Amino acid sequence: MEKISILGSVTTQQFLQKYWQKKPLLIRQAIPDMQPVLSRDELLEMAERDDVESRLITQFRGNWKLEHGPITTSPKVSQKNWTMLVQGVNLHHDQASTLLNQFRFIPDSRLDDLMISYATDGGGVGAHFDSYDVFLLQASGQRRWRISAQKDLTLQPDLPLKILQTFTPDQEFLLEPGDMLYLPPGYAHEGVAVGECMTYSIGYRAPSWQELGESFLTFMADSIDLQGMYSDAGKLSEQPPAQLGDALIQEVVKQFNKLAFTSSDIELFLGEYFSEPKNSVFFDPPSPCLSAARFAAASEKQGLKLSRKSRMLYRNKTIFINGLSFMPNTNDRNMLIKLANQRQLEAGAVKTGSVDLRESLFSWYCDGWIEIL
Repeated sequence: MEKISILGSVTTQQFLQKYWQKKPLLIRQAIPDMQPVLSRDELLEMAERDDVESRLITQFRGNWKLEHGPITTSPKVSQKNWTMLVQGVNLHHDQASTLLNQFRFIPDSRLDDLMISYATDGGGVGAHFDSYDVFLLQASGQRRWRISAQKDLTLQPDLPLKILQTFTPDQEFLLEPGDMLYLPPGYAHEGVAVGECMTYSIGYRAPSWQELGESFLTFMADSIDLQGMYSDAGKLSEQPPAQLGDALIQEVVKQFNKLAFTSSDIELFLGEYFSEPKNSVFFDPPSPCLSAARFAAASEKQGLKLSRKSRMLYRNKTIFINGLSFMPNTNDRNMLIKLANQRQLEAGAVKTGSVDLRESLFSWYCDGWIEIL
């Protein structure tokens, strides 16, 4: 898929300053002559797989129903008011991955995945809001979007979906294939299929501070180094036996106050955290697997690319890949930074790498993290 300016006449810098996390933006013909990356039947077949996250949402006779995948039986295409959502299509389909890469003007640490929503006439998921930024790209057919800047985000009780209790739209758009709507976090919206349609949702990661804090403390657990053992010699005074004493509290507070986290600790944590694939992601090792010598020859002759499922970041001297971190030498680091940014290395590039780097690349190949071009 040819790389195009999916923001239309808006530059990346204008978008980041004026719209990103601030207000919606409608882009007509963001991708001219848009064609779906996979057909309806291919998408429904993907929803049947147990390694793909999918959901079937129906609103028959006014009743909302949610079914989690694998979805082995879908309603008839002729039946109205149902939607199939398939998450992380970019992890399983080359063209979907290529399409998602066109949204890397937002850093990889924030870019999440591409979800495809197939819907029959009248299908949708109700008026709702997302806690993250999203681009809604129309791939086929038409979908009518109504959006609202309302502050009341109270949800209806006792429903299987998070649907707003009240929804007062202030704008409405009919999207054709190639049109795209950007919505910042917390913006209420409702999309309804006008006839049969497919919509691609490009979402971004937005972990809560609580989630980050808990993950960071778990990450730092092995790094805590408090010497000695608790002692209260000369500090105890007569007290009731079941009372939690001042001496214990004060001594523990004193020791815990010695714990300090540096910016380097946080950088290392964030690199591993944001490069860690989701728990539902499983890599596919090559079959058959080349020997180390044949891999080296093939990679030098043909080049390498990251697996669709691999996440790779860098910060200063540290490289992060799929939740792991290491500090290579300068030449190797420059090569790996190129791999992270371009997601591939051309033929001959690997030849200049160190023995350690070549061994790492072979190990990644065996694990399914990288592939030969």
